[in-house]
Formats: sequence, structure tokens, C-alpha cells
Amino acid sequence: MNSSKTFNSRYIIGISFISALGGYLFGFDFAVISGALPFLRTQFALDPVWEGFLTGSLALGCIIGCLLAGNLADRYGRKPGLMVAALIFAVSSIGIAFSQTLTYFLVLRFAAGIGVGMASMLCPMYIAEVSPAEVRGRNVAINQLTVVIGILITNLVNYFLADAGHDAWRWMFGLGVVPSAVFLIGVTWLPESPRWLMKSGQAAKARHVLAKIGTADFAESTMKAIERSLSGATTKQSYKMVFEKAVRPAVVIGIALAVFQQFCGINVVFNYTSTIFESVGANLNRQLFETVSIGIVNLVFTLLAMWQVDKLGRRPLMLVGSLGLSILYIVLAIALQNHFPATLVSIFVLLAISTYAISLAPVTWVLISEIFPNKIRGVASSVAIVSLWAAYFILVFTFPILAQKLGTYGPFYLYAGICFLGFLFVKARVKETKGQTLEELEENLIRH
Repeated sequence: MNSSKTFNSRYIIGISFISALGGYLFGFDFAVISGALPFLRTQFALDPVWEGFLTGSLALGCIIGCLLAGNLADRYGRKPGLMVAALIFAVSSIGIAFSQTLTYFLVLRFAAGIGVGMASMLCPMYIAEVSPAEVRGRNVAINQLTVVIGILITNLVNYFLADAGHDAWRWMFGLGVVPSAVFLIGVTWLPESPRWLMKSGQAAKARHVLAKIGTADFAESTMKAIERSLSGATTKQSYKMVFEKAVRPAVVIGIALAVFQQFCGINVVFNYTSTIFESVGANLNRQLFETVSIGIVNLVFTLLAMWQVDKLGRRPLMLVGSLGLSILYIVLAIALQNHFPATLVSIFVLLAISTYAISLAPVTWVLISEIFPNKIRGVASSVAIVSLWAAYFILVFTFPILAQKLGTYGPFYLYAGICFLGFLFVKARVKETKGQTLEELEENLIRH
């Protein structure tokens, strides 16, 4: 079947990109801390414990955001949740820029995390629910693309603001209000998810949205498949349903993949670039330049992942990524331990970033967005992504402390071991999902 005739590709990509602007804001809040940390250490006289807590405070907000988004998405729809996330982004960006004390900064960084957490769950979920199976992996990966574009642009802005004086960090955070406003305006044009509309008894509206996405035959067959998957579902969702025996295998895999994506250690490289390169003698200008290099490589290999995720499949990319990172971390640890030149360290760092960007980064989000049954997708996704953000907090909170006690290189030996264990888990438990509709995946889960 020719998908270009079956689906309205331009419309699908358009609404996917608008939704994925939430990923841009995720990338912004994620990356801005890397450029701001050298200034914040001075501004708030941070020791390793407070540096780790300040960096990780975003994740604590993300946990709350995921829990809120899960209930909000199932009760009121995906679109209202995206609008709330955009508003939180805008308000918190302005508030952080005017922070005068560490306490005030932490409260607003936590608030920003609520928006990030909501977007990190709702954007890929929404895209998965409006995308035909043949292009779902690529479209969900659009969210990861906007995340890395947000990281790159933020790193570039940080680099050029570095000479703006000791208050440069205020501009770094405050400029987040611009993409927040663009995202909020864009969300007003999005249709509601047809799968949520069907679940809430609005079949006519669901058919209207599906008719925009594809042909009349596609709309009819998709509605029948959704109806089958929702048979016996209750409108009220609870977290207790997530741990029922029938769906437990998918939930365990989703949580394990989410935690692994963080404990693989790559976000230490993103958030503590300046610390890593300072340990081999790089000055502030070189440290910020490395964040830009990381952003460029991240973008290039994310584009490559989008091209390959529906061709090579999810499982092969996860296997190559986890084993590749394990090897690269050992090499990077040796380089840092022996104080190799910054240029050599940069090569190993960029190789690790490229490996992550083509594998664990986009594919984990794709799998989380597609492996859960329709009737509990909101709450199940929130459980998985809460686990992801909890793991992120532990990772970034502990790194400065571990680096102080073991040396900057020490934690990378630990991350290498975790990546190898992740490789074994994916090999044993993760099945391929490419090319199957969300309803087919659900039927396979029930059969097994």
C-alpha cells in the first residue's frame, strides 16, 4: 500500500512538529544549566552537594509534572495538558531570570521541571496517537529532534552570552519565554488525540480527526481497532491498573528502559560539560565551546536516528547503543584519568554523544510511547517517565559528589558497567515494535 496516498503526510508531520515544540522547551531547560553553572557556582557559592541538587531540582519538578500530566491527559485530553506545560515554561523562565536567592531559584527551577515533566510525557504520547504505524517511530523521534535543537540553540546562546558579565545566566534562563510563547500559540491549532476522543465517547470528533490524517478507509479501520482495544475499559484511570497482571510485562520493560536511559550516564556529559573539561585544563571559553560541539553532533545523529528507526527497528539500535556506550565510557575514563589533551577527550565525548543520539535517546521515548495499552497509556506512561526523572535526579545529584571523591573519571567506569547490563536486558526482554499499530502491539501483549 502506498502510504503517501493513504495518509496526509504533510498534515501529520505538521501537527507532530507543533506538538514536538514541547521537546524544544525540554531541551532548553535541560541545556541551559550547563552554560549557567560556572556563573551560578559564584552567584550562590555552591559546594558539590548544592551543585548537584541545583542541577537535579529540575528532575524533582519533572516527577510532579508527569504525575499531573498522566491524570490530566486521561481526564481532559492531551491538548489541555500541552497548553498548561507551555504556560508553566513561560512563567518559570521569567521568574528564574529574576532570582535573588538560591531558595527562590530552586523553587522556580522545580516549577520549570513540572512543565518539562508534562511535556516529556505528553508530546511523544500525542505524536504516537496521531501517527500511522508506518511512520510512528520517525514521528515520535521528531520530539527528540526538537529536544536536541533546543539543546544546540541554547548552547549557542549560552556561548555568545558568556561575555555579558556575571549576570549572563539571567539572560540565559529568561530567553526561554520566547519559545514558550511560540509553543503555546502552536498548541491552540492542534486537534485532540483521536484515541483519547474515542476513549471519552466522542466518536464523531475522532472520525473527523482521523479523516484529516488519512483516507476514509484508514479512519474507519483505525476506529474499529481502537474500539476493540477499549472494550471493557473504564473512563476513570488509576495507577493500580498499571500493575495488573495483563499489562505488567510492558510496564516493567517501560520502567527499566526509562531508568536505563538515565543511568547510562550520558546526561552527566550534557549537564557537567564544564566540569569534565575543566578537569583536563580547559578554560571557560573552551568549556562552553564544547557544549556547542556536543549540541551539533547530537543534532546530526538524531537526524540519522529518525531516518533509521523505522527501517533498522528499535531493538538493534538499542543493542548497538548500549554496548557502544559501555566501551566508549571505559576509554573516556582512561583519558580523563591520565589527563589526555582536551582535544582527545573531546573526540571520545563526541563519540559517546553520537552513539547515544542514534540509539537510547530517541528509541527509549518511541518505545515508551507505543508499548502501553490504549486504555491505560496516560497513567502507564507517567509511571515510566516518573521513573526516568527520578533516575535523572539521582544521576546528576551524585555526579559532583562522586567526582570529588573518585576524580572526574571515576563515575564513568560505573556508567560503563550499567550500559553493559542494559545491553543484556534489551537482548533478553525487548521485542521489536516497528511497523505494528498501537492496537496490534496491545493484542500481542495480551497473547503473551
